[in-house]
Amino acid sequence: MKDFTKYISQIKNKEFAPIYFLYGDETFFIDEITAALQENVLTEEEKAFNQHIFYANEIDAEDVILQARQYPMMAERQLIIVKEAQAYDKQLNAFEAYFKNPVPSTILVINYKYKKPDGRTAYAKAVKANGLLLESNKLYENQIPEWIYNLLKQKKLKAQPNVIQLLAESIGDDLSRISNEVKKLAMVLNPGEELTLELVEKHIGISKDYNIFELTKAIGVKNKKKAYLIAHHFTQNPKDHNFVFYLGLIFSFFHKLMLYHALPDKSRTSVAKILGVSPFFVKEYEIAAQNYPLKKVTAIISLLRDTDMKSKGLGVGSNTTEKDLYNELLFKILH
Repeated sequence: MKDFTKYISQIKNKEFAPIYFLYGDETFFIDEITAALQENVLTEEEKAFNQHIFYANEIDAEDVILQARQYPMMAERQLIIVKEAQAYDKQLNAFEAYFKNPVPSTILVINYKYKKPDGRTAYAKAVKANGLLLESNKLYENQIPEWIYNLLKQKKLKAQPNVIQLLAESIGDDLSRISNEVKKLAMVLNPGEELTLELVEKHIGISKDYNIFELTKAIGVKNKKKAYLIAHHFTQNPKDHNFVFYLGLIFSFFHKLMLYHALPDKSRTSVAKILGVSPFFVKEYEIAAQNYPLKKVTAIISLLRDTDMKSKGLGVGSNTTEKDLYNELLFKILH
């Protein structure tokens, strides 16, 4: 979400908008802004009478509006949170009059997840005019390392690019889980302490030696022994190592390698910018490009698509295991 930290900062500084209409596919930002409002709008004593949390499938829009027009009891404000508001659908039009003239002492929060309101509607225009209509989009893969870096920075922790990349590759785009893991680290590490691979393994449980980041690295340098060893580890712990998710990350690695081959400017700065990686990792793509010419990369991408189909049971026998798929995939890539 654009300007997410700005909105959190405003809330902590008691600068509230009368309406927060939070929508989009990335639930993390929606939940974080809602949680910040719950923490900062009212004191614990005031919440008993002035904090109201509704679920859209349990209450009509008109009843929410009726509550929103009430005045707080023995407090400066009341906070109303409507969760799962996507269930209202056409009932959202009922909010138009309220959105045009919100009660100053009410903070109304609408959680409208996985959907996008029609910006042409009168109610959406009214929110824009008198409150905040905030879209929460999924981050792109190449945005996640920077997001992790900023999150660690907020917690006054340092980390090398390989540590940040390990977190990004192993956890993926689950921002809630990443945030929880960073909070856990902040509780056990001292401010200013540097996060190492060993600390990640100790406190988060992501192996510094057996992870998808190390697998793509081994594939890139054609270290066959290490690649097979890591894949074997994955098959021994399938619950912790989702095959389809990892297949997508291997695909991403070779897709970036294909982009690398096509780049006219292969300076480290240019490559890092186009591929969306830290300059720290450009050397890995330089080596991989020597080991995998463009024609081979194209063939591997086709192979990965076939493997994805096989992982879903298409074109393989019922007895085919993830180990079989890994072994076949690595053999065809590395030989």
